Amino acid sequence: MCKGDERGKEMKIMLEKPSFYGKKSVEEALLQRRSVRDFKDEPLTLMDVSQLLWAAQGKVGEFRTVPSAGALYPLEVYLVARKVVGLSAGVYHYEVQEHALKPVIGKDVSGALASAALWQNFIAQAPANIVIAGYYERCAKKYGQRAKRYVDMESGMAVQNVLLQATALGLGGVVVGAFDDMQVQKILGISPKEVPLAIIPVGRGSK
Repeated sequence: MCKGDERGKEMKIMLEKPSFYGKKSVEEALLQRRSVRDFKDEPLTLMDVSQLLWAAQGKVGEFRTVPSAGALYPLEVYLVARKVVGLSAGVYHYEVQEHALKPVIGKDVSGALASAALWQNFIAQAPANIVIAGYYERCAKKYGQRAKRYVDMESGMAVQNVLLQATALGLGGVVVGAFDDMQVQKILGISPKEVPLAIIPVGRGSK
C-alpha cells in the first residue's frame, strides 16, 4: 500500500518496492512487445505504476535503471494518472531517491494532454501516461553541445525500459513524440527548462 509522507507542505506518496524477479524473461518481453494504441477501460494498480516508474528511472544501488553520461541523470519523469487504483487523477513527479510520487496537479489532464499531442485520443483513453522530460542544462554544464545527443539517447533507453516492463506486466503502451512542447509543459505544470521528449500511454490492450 502507498502512504503519504508529510514533509513541510508537501505530501509525497511512497510507492511499494518494485519486484526485481518477474515471471517473464527479457527475451520474451522483446518478442512480445508491440505498440498498443487501444486500451481497455481498466485501471492500473499502484504496483503497476511502481514497476513502470522504476523501469524508467529507478535506483539500482548508486546508479539507475538507465545509463547516463557522467551519471548526471538529466531526465525527469511524470505520471499523468487518469485511472489508477488508490491514486487520485492528476499529475505526479517521480521522486527517484525515495521511489515516491509528488503531486503536481490535482485533476485529470489526460484529455488536454491528448489535445496537445495533435488529438491522439488514445492518450486520453489510457489509464495512465508516463511523460519523460529532459533537463538539457544539467548535462550541458559538463558536455556542452554534445549534451543534446546524450540526453536524447538516455530518453530513448528510458522509453524502451518502460515498454518492456509494460509487456512483462501484461500491459501495452506506445511512445508518442508528436506534441506541442510548450503546451505539454503548461499542462503538466513543469519548468520551461524541462523539455518534454516522450509521452507513453500505458494500459491493458483491448485486443
